[in-house]
Amino acid sequence: MTAHQPDPAPGTAPSPCAWQDARGIAAAAAKGAGTQVVRPLADSLGTVLATPLEALTDLPSFDTSAMDGWALSGPGPWRLDPGGSPGILAGRAAPPPLPDGHAVPIATGARVPAGTTAVLRREHGEVRGRGLERDPGGEPVPWLYANAGSRCTAPGQDIRPRGQECRSGDPLLPAGTPVTPAVLGLAAAAGYDELPTVRPPRVEVLVLGDELLASGLPRDGRIRDALGPMLDPWLRALGAEVTGTRHLGDRPGVLHDAVAGSTADLVVTTGGTASGPVDHLHPVLHRMGAELLVDGVAVRPGHPMLLARTAPARYLAGLPGNPLAAVSALLTLAAPLLRTLAGRAPCAPLVAPAALRLDGHPSDTRLVPVAFREEEVVPLRFAGPAMLRGVAIADGLAVVPPGGTEAGDEVEILELPWHETGSPVSRASGQDGSRAQTCAAGWARPPTRSGRQPG
Repeated sequence: MTAHQPDPAPGTAPSPCAWQDARGIAAAAAKGAGTQVVRPLADSLGTVLATPLEALTDLPSFDTSAMDGWALSGPGPWRLDPGGSPGILAGRAAPPPLPDGHAVPIATGARVPAGTTAVLRREHGEVRGRGLERDPGGEPVPWLYANAGSRCTAPGQDIRPRGQECRSGDPLLPAGTPVTPAVLGLAAAAGYDELPTVRPPRVEVLVLGDELLASGLPRDGRIRDALGPMLDPWLRALGAEVTGTRHLGDRPGVLHDAVAGSTADLVVTTGGTASGPVDHLHPVLHRMGAELLVDGVAVRPGHPMLLARTAPARYLAGLPGNPLAAVSALLTLAAPLLRTLAGRAPCAPLVAPAALRLDGHPSDTRLVPVAFREEEVVPLRFAGPAMLRGVAIADGLAVVPPGGTEAGDEVEILELPWHETGSPVSRASGQDGSRAQTCAAGWARPPTRSGRQPG
């Protein structure tokens, strides 16, 4: 695969890039990019680990009781010390050693005393005077536990030995792992107050067009801007930090100044990517001396999309103005570029069988809004380049090769970003067989027909 498309001969249009090649070029355009930033745990959610995470301590860091009950030493019955004390509680210093044949009350999470061979659950013990006996109906208690040096020769009942989950220095998570709530909890347990993360890529959105209205109903030949309200949260779901969204009229000088003056890692523009009378993006990029990495993609909708390097480590993704075409371009070019910039590992493809035949373009890839129905995907209506009604209820976009696919054929599915990043997505059927957004995304993906859990 070449680094970018060659310049066309004078007076000719560039050859569109194959869809898979365009995705690969976008993903590889920023290899090695990503600035490491150390963040407090509370500010790290949604970022990506810049370095591997290693345990800073043993987990647990001392032998602890896994249940409320009694710490025991040796086989019973056991002697309970008088005094009616609450026993050993969590968060206290190391208790005195437990003599053989004795027992002491202990709470979940409390440090077990030296000499403990097991913990007897409260519901399995019976106190008689100053003694403790095991409930005859309870499970037998294994005693082979030696906590000298915090290493067990065999697991004592309901004791979590020191280092059971990990030892200090053990690798926990690789670099590139998304920081989820569970990762924050693991990092805190392992001793971290802050995390080395990759700075999210900064993105600026420029919405182009004199015909766009920011509010109200369409009037006087003008239409509502659908992309401005959509792109900001969509890009954030892709892991970007959106520095701003601006509406620009169809004036080449204004567009040039906006692109040349942006300090964002990626500028996303809408409209102006073709060769119409007010399509100024190509002349502006030429004037800036930008390198066109992708200039047109053999995909429907969205074929006039483009990707350019405007300066070292600065990029521009040009999306077509039609809404579904813009979504196609966003997932084709911006999403893989942002994944690299954010330090995220590539996603394994998600594939699923088609419930129906998916019609294809004679020579181009088609991206079709689909919804899951059991283990299969069904195409949705309202999938024209200017429509958003289909994708609004879709689980993803099916990648339909030239010529189409037959019912039962497996197709690649581009998940919508809130499915992948953990925002709520339901698996309950809705309109046209779609799934409303109520359960955690990516946590209940339907398997492929072969049974492999994708991605």
